[in-house]
Amino acid sequence: MPPTTSLALDPLHAAAGSALRAPHAEGRATRAALMGAAFAFLLLFLFLPLAAVFHQALGKGWQACVAAVTEPDALAAIRLTLTATAIAVPLNLVFGVCAAWAVARFEFRGKNLLITLIDLPFSVSPVIAGLIYVLLFGAQGWFGPWLQAHGIQILFAVPGIVLATVFVTVPFVARELIPLMQSQGHEEEEAAIVLGASGWRVFWHVTLPNIRWGLFYGVILCNARAMGEFGAVSVVSGHIRGLTNTMPLHVEILYNEYNFAAAFSVASLLALLALLTLALKSLAEWRLRAQTASEQPA
Repeated sequence: MPPTTSLALDPLHAAAGSALRAPHAEGRATRAALMGAAFAFLLLFLFLPLAAVFHQALGKGWQACVAAVTEPDALAAIRLTLTATAIAVPLNLVFGVCAAWAVARFEFRGKNLLITLIDLPFSVSPVIAGLIYVLLFGAQGWFGPWLQAHGIQILFAVPGIVLATVFVTVPFVARELIPLMQSQGHEEEEAAIVLGASGWRVFWHVTLPNIRWGLFYGVILCNARAMGEFGAVSVVSGHIRGLTNTMPLHVEILYNEYNFAAAFSVASLLALLALLTLALKSLAEWRLRAQTASEQPA
């Protein structure tokens, strides 16, 4: 090719190269801007408030922080929170697995209604959920006179707190398992049944190993919501100090009494539980992604 032709083509090649490089440069700039905005948002609305909680908790020293967490009312709130969580999470675990299995594996009348009912706590305010139990089990409620006649107390006691906690945490396990089980299909379970395995054997040796990390993820979210629930529990607890106050309610009382160091000390304990939950959640997400990738065909 003559040199003049090569020189004439050089500007075309240069223009084409710049046109190819421009989208990549623009993409990098856009990505950097989006990442910067995301980190700025997290810094302002997550990291700074979390740092402020620990700063206020330790403002009077470690001794004051430990004393606030170990005083009798705080210990009673911690025990009640753990008790309600220890009851609500297993109940939702069993219900979530049963509901997910029914929705993902069977076709039946009322399936969409069941899914809607599972999602109901997401759309109902926790305060309204607490008022529902007041209308049912209060002194003027539907079952209130009968409960009083038989000496059974639901409201302003542990049963009411457990019921409110169960209600607000219903969707987490089921909603995590339903799409996972639907994506996995049921060929392995059918093969096990054809080979003569019983229903329980299929569940323990086929279904449960396939959903274990999704189940773990749902339990983590359910546990976090149960420990941090405020609205529904606040309505049914009665705010009896040392008896029916959970940790969030105890923090509110201390803050309203202007005992800021003690309030933030108990809040820092909740924050530590939240960070532990976040670490376990990240582990479950990583294992779930790895399991999903291994199940995809090559």
